[in-house]
Amino acid sequence: MRCLNVHPFSPASSFPLYTCLPSRPLRSPTRTALTASSSSSVPPSLPRGSTAGRSRRATMMAAVISPVGSSGLVQDLVSSAVTTGVAHGLFHFFHGLVERGFCDLKLNRKLMHITIGMVPLLFWPLFSSGRYAPFLAALPSGINIIRTLLLGLGIRKNEAVVKILSRSGDQREFLKAPLYYVTAIALATSVLWRTSPIAIALICNLCAGDGVADIVGRRVGKEKLPYNPNKSYAGSIAMAVAGFLASVGCMHYFHTFGFIEESWRMTFGFLVVSVATALVESHPISTELDDNLTVPLVSFLVGSLIL
Repeated sequence: MRCLNVHPFSPASSFPLYTCLPSRPLRSPTRTALTASSSSSVPPSLPRGSTAGRSRRATMMAAVISPVGSSGLVQDLVSSAVTTGVAHGLFHFFHGLVERGFCDLKLNRKLMHITIGMVPLLFWPLFSSGRYAPFLAALPSGINIIRTLLLGLGIRKNEAVVKILSRSGDQREFLKAPLYYVTAIALATSVLWRTSPIAIALICNLCAGDGVADIVGRRVGKEKLPYNPNKSYAGSIAMAVAGFLASVGCMHYFHTFGFIEESWRMTFGFLVVSVATALVESHPISTELDDNLTVPLVSFLVGSLIL
């Protein structure tokens, strides 16, 4: 037995309290115990492709491309300004092509239809995960909504824009197709956002699908559809293919940043949505209502059921 002098309330000179404890030699921990202890303190590794792993990868990649680091609101404001600047630059680029005679108005209009809607989609990873991010990402489209309304109502005059973007040259046309176009993109961005495959399908079929359909249909669309002489087999097939390929490409793009999980089921869903929008776009009702209205609606409805 070994006796210890323990007295918690008295100085060392006072009467000691002797507590006798059995004497036992101290043993160093074995290698097995150390291994068990270290393994219990370290969490098991995450499987490849897990949500947490994707989240870490997305955070690392976002940190590389984010302009201002972790300050969410400032980052979103800067990202929104960059997106707006790029969209504005694209418009002036295509306007310059028309002014210099590099392409005709119809081709130029469809190239703008494709790029001005698709390019901002590629800037979505720049934004943070804050609550205001989707609304600030939709700000460029919101600005375009205001501009379109001002032009359509005749409050603002801009003959160059009317010449490039309108089909008939009538300023009131901006209250239909252009307004539907920018409103659909704004809603897909602010309401659905980058974690929704429906947003991807909607924008890709509206921009890439519908834009390519018109370009291909005008050039090689000799065989017309039996139920709509204004549409061709080539244009409708091109729309389905372009919308589908753009959707799959964006699916992989956003999967790289960890926003969605790509799968064969989602790929098949994109195919169904693209075929459905191509069929509706080829129907005469789309000519009466407008492609920029029917294509987003069908993309949203079919996508809600299958994606």
